[in-house]
Amino acid sequence: MARPSGISARPEQPAEFDVVIVGAGFAGLYAVHRLRELGLAVRCYDAASGVGGTWFWNRYPGARCDVESMDYSYSFSPELEQEWSWTERYPAQPEILRYLNHVADRFDLRRDIQLETRVTGASYDETAGRWEVRTGQGDVARARFLVIATGCLSAARIPDFPGLGSFQGATYHTADWPDEGVDFTGKRVGVIGTGSSGTQAIPLIAAQAAHTTVFQRTANFSLPARNRPLDREYERALKARYQEHREFVRYTPNGTARRNSDRSALEASAEERRTEYESRWQEGGGGFIGAFNDLLKNQDANDTAAEFLRSKIREIVRDPRVADLLSPRGFPVGSKRVTVDTDYYATFNRPDVTLVDVHSAPIEEITPTGIRTADASYELDAIVFATGFDAITGAVLAIDPRGRGGLHLRDKWSAGPRTYLGLVTAGFPNLFLVTGPGSPSVISNMVVSIEQHVDFIADHLVYLNKNGLEVTEADAAAEDAWMDHVNEVAAGTLFVKGNSWYVGANVPGKPRIFMPYVGGVGVYRRKCEDIAASDYPGFRTT
Repeated sequence: MARPSGISARPEQPAEFDVVIVGAGFAGLYAVHRLRELGLAVRCYDAASGVGGTWFWNRYPGARCDVESMDYSYSFSPELEQEWSWTERYPAQPEILRYLNHVADRFDLRRDIQLETRVTGASYDETAGRWEVRTGQGDVARARFLVIATGCLSAARIPDFPGLGSFQGATYHTADWPDEGVDFTGKRVGVIGTGSSGTQAIPLIAAQAAHTTVFQRTANFSLPARNRPLDREYERALKARYQEHREFVRYTPNGTARRNSDRSALEASAEERRTEYESRWQEGGGGFIGAFNDLLKNQDANDTAAEFLRSKIREIVRDPRVADLLSPRGFPVGSKRVTVDTDYYATFNRPDVTLVDVHSAPIEEITPTGIRTADASYELDAIVFATGFDAITGAVLAIDPRGRGGLHLRDKWSAGPRTYLGLVTAGFPNLFLVTGPGSPSVISNMVVSIEQHVDFIADHLVYLNKNGLEVTEADAAAEDAWMDHVNEVAAGTLFVKGNSWYVGANVPGKPRIFMPYVGGVGVYRRKCEDIAASDYPGFRTT
């Protein structure tokens, strides 16, 4: 095994490692820990000034996970599980970041992490069998393996509005929020975007600003979080059976303990459906979609859920016109990410909040003093872009990986991403993706999927070493078969009916391909286990 030699500032003398890892969030931190346990020399790079990945950058007001805290945490260390106490049902960004910093310190991960270092290129040297990784500072490192752990929601995106640079006030993106926070007191604030970040941030911005104008292109379904302090008796009881609980959620459809009904919505009476939906609504969180077993497969069933949620919006929002604008139509519940919020709809009852429909009257220009749409101008002191990400593939392609024959990954993926298991891609030897396209990724509890992928990678490296093998990559035929399977499974659901970031719809020019695997976290895990047990069919090893 190579010994870490420290990063040289001179590209002509690259540092040598066994593994280079890109990204120091949940995935990168666990990869450093797990691969280092194998005796491998690793180096992890991250552009941020601290660890945390998505949770380092997304510091906007109200930033919070929509998976319950005791599930949205590592399971690899029973000691860590027992010693850490979450304070809330759904953890807020500062607490998640504290947790990840605790993990980095507890397992002494920082010594192998180089922060404030953006990876700008990675190319495979076929003769040497090494990846050459370049950074923005001019550093060069060489490694046998490259693990891309950049996260699915980390390449922030601002639409290219005309006049964007002319605005004389302050601008912010929810995924690049100032460390010190922002004081909107007395300000006229415009918020563009009503996805997950927008629905979380808008109520808190509105509570502080003099006036908040929300620019909405597409209304999204949102559920009440019903967040609360974590009950200590519940915590003690779960910790007493934590290992059993963890094993259970690893084989559930989405990697959580969500209650999933085995009954069709269409078999229930209208009153039974209403009772079940109301129960899920009052319970809060993302469990609503598990109310019946066909909500993501049958349009008629889904319509019953959609109408219930629209009825809730009408109950909460007093102005019928505003309630109608906030009521999603034209796509099934769940085909776009269902957001989880606190007082989002009620915020539009405030006299100092205005909802602007930019579907019917699009934003035409950012002006020096605000935003001009097709039918009005809005004077603003600050603009918040809650406009999301180039999801799943954006951060991977930003590294510009080049495989055999100098093939750019962006060229290979020009018609849409292609992988085997969401882990490897043909023509790019010894490169691994953590929660890449073609895996459950964003349709799952990300921490469960991250641990499963890193463990698979680690076990595969052990297999290579045990068998004297130097190179591994996806077999092209196996990759084609996997992508056919991913697409076939998706086609049997309503996911494909949503014009969402799941298919890259928010990025002009991005191929419209449904990227996640929706066959279920447990089903996917078993497939991976079978592949490992059979000496990795679908991988070309030499």
